[in-house]
Amino acid sequence: MTRKVADCRKSPSVSGCTLTISGEEDEVIRAAVEHAVSVHGHTDNAELRQMVRDSLEDEKVTA
Repeated sequence: MTRKVADCRKSPSVSGCTLTISGEEDEVIRAAVEHAVSVHGHTDNAELRQMVRDSLEDEKVTA
């Protein structure tokens, strides 16, 4: 299974957050949503979860 990455630097934010989260897709979505709510003040709802899911990228493996 390909690991996924959520990178706060790719989303506009006033705080200039640099957090990157990687892991299995469901883990990353859960952690990224919790981060978005607790740090950035978003509301945990289906729209936020879909936005996070749509922003995920495959983790690039370095050789």
